[in-house]
Amino acid sequence: MKDAFRGSDRPLAPQEVLDSVLENDQKIGIATVYRNIKMLIEQEWLIPVEIPGEPSRYEMNGKRHHHHFVCRVCGRVFDIEGCPGQIEAMTPKGFLVEDHEIFLYGRCEECR
Repeated sequence: MKDAFRGSDRPLAPQEVLDSVLENDQKIGIATVYRNIKMLIEQEWLIPVEIPGEPSRYEMNGKRHHHHFVCRVCGRVFDIEGCPGQIEAMTPKGFLVEDHEIFLYGRCEECR
């Protein structure tokens, strides 16, 4: 199952993990995928990608800071390298930014 994440350049939903594993003729079910994802999160090998109003996706821990693009047609989520920076300049006076996540929404290359 780790190979599904290693072979992907974007966060995966549990069903996408299952589809990838089944391509390699490994016979498992979706419940096994969820159990393994939970275990890999506890081991800090995976982290959840929480998109408002969407089911969680998961990606390998340890990546450089990045953001995500959500395709409104196919629902896939893609990594966006980099960060616009200057987040503190956008923050109201007296507030302290502890973390941030930026999501861009649109159509991926395949869905345009």
